[in-house]
Amino acid sequence: MSQKQPKPTLGGQKIRTRKRDEKKTFEPTAFRDEIVQGLNEQGSDLEAISRYLDKQGSRLDYRRYAETLLDILIAGGMLAPGGSLIEDADKTKTCRVDVCVFTTPDDVAAMRTQAEIFNKLIRRYKYLEKSFEDEMKKVLIFLKGFSDEERARLATFTAVVLANQQVTANILPSLFHENLVKEGIGLDFATAVFKTWLSEKDVNHLISCLRRANIEQRLPELFPANKRSQEHLESHFRTAGLGPVADFQKGQQNVAYKKELQKKLADMISNEDDVKEIVLYVKDYMKKNELAEHEVVVLVWFSVMKSVEWNKKEDLVAEQAIRLLKAYAPLLAAFTTQGRSELDLLVKIQNYCYDNIQFMKVFHKILVLFYKADVLSEDAILKWHKDGHSSKGRSVFLEQTKELVEWLQSAEEESEEEDED
Repeated sequence: MSQKQPKPTLGGQKIRTRKRDEKKTFEPTAFRDEIVQGLNEQGSDLEAISRYLDKQGSRLDYRRYAETLLDILIAGGMLAPGGSLIEDADKTKTCRVDVCVFTTPDDVAAMRTQAEIFNKLIRRYKYLEKSFEDEMKKVLIFLKGFSDEERARLATFTAVVLANQQVTANILPSLFHENLVKEGIGLDFATAVFKTWLSEKDVNHLISCLRRANIEQRLPELFPANKRSQEHLESHFRTAGLGPVADFQKGQQNVAYKKELQKKLADMISNEDDVKEIVLYVKDYMKKNELAEHEVVVLVWFSVMKSVEWNKKEDLVAEQAIRLLKAYAPLLAAFTTQGRSELDLLVKIQNYCYDNIQFMKVFHKILVLFYKADVLSEDAILKWHKDGHSSKGRSVFLEQTKELVEWLQSAEEESEEEDED
């Protein structure tokens, strides 16, 4: 009779968690009480506060209670929706810390030391990096619930952490919240942030950060709809001492105007509108939107050159180009009344002919045509030939125009001799 085989049993060693590796579990309010008590015991010693936060991360679950922890470090306690601090039913219990962003003097140097607490904490606990950015987005939405003094301190702190790249400009879209825009809070806060930011870094750093967050063109949205004009924007930022921001915004608006004009030009040329009508429209648009002539003539040039499909053969494209440009020479001539406009146009023609290889041998023909049609003066051509040209194809184009330039120079000398006689 066979004996029963013993049933298999699970083998192996039971893994025990060391007590020091266990995270203490709290409710958010209990976590708050623990942190608040510990931070207040450190007094105003920021180094002691950093050491305490570093040490407690090994036993308190910062990952789970990241929002509560960051609420405390910024506002002094747990924040309710809207920005008010959550108080405890037990009035004898201390629910807020003595040292936080909201209690730090509104001073850049003081905020730098405060920001260093966050920097050290996040370096030690890397997972808090995203939590910090999310926290900043939240507190910016809560701006209305904070006092004027708290908003001012938060603005300085925000500028410092942005300038030091502890957070990205992705936090700033919170300022475009409808309620903040309507009451002017978002604009005032952004203005304060930009002023401090520019005291820490230059305008290129500020703009590049805004550009990476895709909000460099959204600054007008900080203004109420009835004040969202270029005049209001420029006046506000210049009055606030933010000339570089005003200049940038003006440049952005200028780019938008030029795109709109180029589109309209393309439509008018495509529809074969009368050149005189095009000139009147462009001049009116230029005056209305304060566009410079040297910018407009370049737009006209590119609009004309984009209006046809060019032949790939050199001998045929020359005839095609001269025919088209002869028709639109009066349009170009209307916007070359200044020396800079002529020179800018000349350089653009040079670059265009270099970038489009079938035009390499057409350049000098275009110059002769434009000289005869009063688009370009002899002074502009001589200036271009001497030192105003681009480096693109320089030797080729200077050689092409050598005879024209010599003829212009001799004509100029003869004219001077006649004047002397």
